[in-house]
Amino acid sequence: MENVQAKKRLGVLAVVIEDRSAADRVNAILSGAADIIVGRMGMPYKDRGVSVISLILDGTTDEINFVSGKLGQIPGVSVKAALTKE
Repeated sequence: MENVQAKKRLGVLAVVIEDRSAADRVNAILSGAADIIVGRMGMPYKDRGVSVISLILDGTTDEINFVSGKLGQIPGVSVKAALTKE
């Protein structure tokens, strides 16, 4: 039987945290996804009272969607994703 692996894709997530109390939950999810996170940059934007995190992910569509979905379920957090086609 042939071993079929799910294809990995490169993805970018933009995470905007509008509710500072959500930061611990966001960081817990990101820690759990550390194996597919290639890069992370976070910046607080004090003038607007938000924090913005940019993530580069290398994983299967399911893995990236799982992380995006979990983050998007947190109140006060918005997430947008872009994935490579192949």
